[in-house]
Amino acid sequence: MQMRRAKSLIGLDIGTSSVKAIEMSWHNGPVITGFGYADLPSPDAVPDTVLSVLRDNEFRSRRVVTSVSGKSVIVRYLTMFRMSPEDLRNAIRYEADKYIPFDVDEVVLDCQPFEVEGFANVASNEMRVLLVACKRAIIDEQLRLLAAAGLHPELVDVDVFAIGNAFELAVGAAQSAEQVSALVDIGASKTSVNLMRANTSLFTREIHTGGATFTTAIANRLGLKHAEAEALKMNPGEDYERARQAVSPAVDDLAAEVRLSFEYFENQFDLGIDEVLLSGGGSRLAGLEQDLSRIFDRPTMGWDPTGDFAIAAGSVDVDLLREHVPELAVAVGLASRIQGQR
Repeated sequence: MQMRRAKSLIGLDIGTSSVKAIEMSWHNGPVITGFGYADLPSPDAVPDTVLSVLRDNEFRSRRVVTSVSGKSVIVRYLTMFRMSPEDLRNAIRYEADKYIPFDVDEVVLDCQPFEVEGFANVASNEMRVLLVACKRAIIDEQLRLLAAAGLHPELVDVDVFAIGNAFELAVGAAQSAEQVSALVDIGASKTSVNLMRANTSLFTREIHTGGATFTTAIANRLGLKHAEAEALKMNPGEDYERARQAVSPAVDDLAAEVRLSFEYFENQFDLGIDEVLLSGGGSRLAGLEQDLSRIFDRPTMGWDPTGDFAIAAGSVDVDLLREHVPELAVAVGLASRIQGQR
């Protein structure tokens, strides 16, 4: 008997330094059926780089989920009176005007009520609502890019929530319902913070600094070219101590911003953070886990967003996938939307 071909979905993460694509299918669980990675030499090279990732790798699908981030994306957690979904959709446009710094007519709005047992400061007649707004021009630009690449967009997500989706799929089942995990994804130009409890995002923040700041610090302190500093950052070898001293002020600055988020969350919601899980290319900095564990005074470690997923080795370069695992949280989280379509 011929089996019906499984649906597949590509999670496409267009960062500031690289493009990552994960194709996922579902067959008694997630299966990675495609993977592509390419460095991004400049913002102008995005269309050509996306095309090369698709052309040079074996993807069975053209259905894609991608994401947005940056200062044109606004995320707010609101407390509102309980109401029906229809009433919420009608009310949120008026509420949004209080919280977003753009004209409401210039943005795409979405909202989602959510429940968290025992959440502080929420009365019985109230509910927590997640509000997300993005400038329409940013989304339109993404859609044009995808169409030019011959892709069919299913939806446009937000980086920080994609990271949470990857965590839920790869790790969430093993977590205690009471445990609060801080997902800290250090990209090239930004760091995303997502505080998760019971597979629900309670707080997010985007910090506009990342691994590129580490590279610049090493280059300036040691008098190196950018490419030399990047190589030393990733593989310091005998120069480990020199590199670590050079980058230490930049690490301290980033850690201070992240810690401010932790302190705000803990003071506002009377919940402690149990662990810090690092991802993103910047998390590969030698010695970073130890430094942040000391600064945050709690367990801090990397995690694998590909979990124990099955991999179609015939169509995926497994060695290349493993090499880039820390950078794949967003792409995996985007592709994980296949769960709702199987």
